[in-house]
Amino acid sequence: MNPMKSPEPQGYYAATSATPPARPTLSGAVSADVCIVGGGFTGLSAALHLAETGARVVLVEADSIGFAASGRNGGQIHTGQRIDQADLEKWLGEVHARDLWNLSEEAKQTVRDLAAKHAIDCDLKPGLIIAAHDAAALKALEADTEHLIRHYAVSDMSMMDTTVTAAQTGSKLYKGGRMDKGGGHLHPLNFARGLAAAAERAGAVLYEHSRARFVETRASDSVVLCENGSVTADHVILACDAFTGQIAPQLAKYIAHVESFIIATKPLNQELYDWVLPTDCAVADTRHVLDYYRKSADRRMLFAGREAYWNPPENISGLVAPRMLTVFPQLVGVPIEYAWRGTVGITRTRMPHFGKLS
Repeated sequence: MNPMKSPEPQGYYAATSATPPARPTLSGAVSADVCIVGGGFTGLSAALHLAETGARVVLVEADSIGFAASGRNGGQIHTGQRIDQADLEKWLGEVHARDLWNLSEEAKQTVRDLAAKHAIDCDLKPGLIIAAHDAAALKALEADTEHLIRHYAVSDMSMMDTTVTAAQTGSKLYKGGRMDKGGGHLHPLNFARGLAAAAERAGAVLYEHSRARFVETRASDSVVLCENGSVTADHVILACDAFTGQIAPQLAKYIAHVESFIIATKPLNQELYDWVLPTDCAVADTRHVLDYYRKSADRRMLFAGREAYWNPPENISGLVAPRMLTVFPQLVGVPIEYAWRGTVGITRTRMPHFGKLS
């Protein structure tokens, strides 16, 4: 089960993505209406949408486009927020909770619209299964699904019993599950690189290997100071996820870092491909430290799980493969070709935070 060494930190994704164009490194002083720090999903989407309005946009990325979490993640498209809607309603009130629901629905549609509009080849597929790991989790999942159907007019979700869940996933591990046809999965690095190309066609200027060190706020504008240059802009967007605290130290105490791990098998033979996850949906289970997995367009199992808060292990395959084999004992003996990890930024509430500095 020893993996081949992944050629890039993005592992399988980098190995199966077309070589991106060379982009310049920022040198000297430039100006823009908006400077975006971070070349992941958030920064690239912001750059694209702003450039389409006619704004002068400059994006600076410390490494390469999609280098960090946006190019390494599980590639899953989920419905809603990390907290169930009923709990959000109790916490924030129904109006605010519904706004967050609408935002999440808009986000899913935006992904699909961007992929279609800009012809981004990212293996976008529909379908997400939430698999209940025990009876209590199944009960909570049933309550959440009923609430969404009754109060949010959700029509593309349905609960599955143990037998149906086993048939849909190819695993006998689960007590039941939920089929969410509104969810899905994609090749995240290809999606990020597609967004970058679309942003450049719209007029945005993207600099790679141009690490932002500091943001100086002045009376009428701000200056983003990088290693070999600077960007003066009317507005600055920090889209750095786990690494935001390096540029805005006042936010560092609100951001925790978690290392997440993924492995990719060799392409499965026809028998295994038909047996394991026959629906070709993405799957995430209900455990706090969850397993999440899917099949790739080239017939591999991409399986993610476990996490570390410090001292991440070098043998990622040895950490994740036992979990995969617990779910799919059918995969015993299937070689693992890629193993990689990435840093995830989380908050205490597990909810995304948006704000304005100063």
